[in-house]
Amino acid sequence: MAVQVFNERGYDGTSMEDLARALGVTKSAIYHHFAGKSELLRQSLDRALDALFAVTREPAATSGPAIDRLEHVLRRSVHVLADQLPHVTLLLRVRGNTDVEQHALERRREFDHFVGDLVREGVAAGDVRPDIDPAVAVRLLFGMVNSIAEWYRPGHGIDAPELADTVATVAFSGLRA
Repeated sequence: MAVQVFNERGYDGTSMEDLARALGVTKSAIYHHFAGKSELLRQSLDRALDALFAVTREPAATSGPAIDRLEHVLRRSVHVLADQLPHVTLLLRVRGNTDVEQHALERRREFDHFVGDLVREGVAAGDVRPDIDPAVAVRLLFGMVNSIAEWYRPGHGIDAPELADTVATVAFSGLRA
């Protein structure tokens, strides 16, 4: 519930009073279980990031041709976004205003580097076009994935596997018939 309040009001715009009201408890009850709102933020951001990093350790992300590993990570990232939508949405909105946010951004950069390495390996193997900057390719691929957080609503139309298929098709095959 706290993540929903952070997403609606922004972390900086959310007070402990707002959180207590949304959770239906007193502020002291929150402080009994959590050090403060920054701990709630950290737990939410870690939930999203831990899910993304779990993808990087899956067998399909660690063995085989780089292009196949890249596609796996892209597809599974769509699933993570769908499964952890409120937490990923919050992750995508942090700007580094606090130590917790800075740490989350560092972890996001680490994930981006992992994906960038896959693109570079794909270029070296001849499976990815050499005329596209790997860093730009990663930003474009995950810009497409991350934009899903703005409009996707689970249970309303397309499901996560179909969405992952569509994203992978556009990313790896393009739109041309």
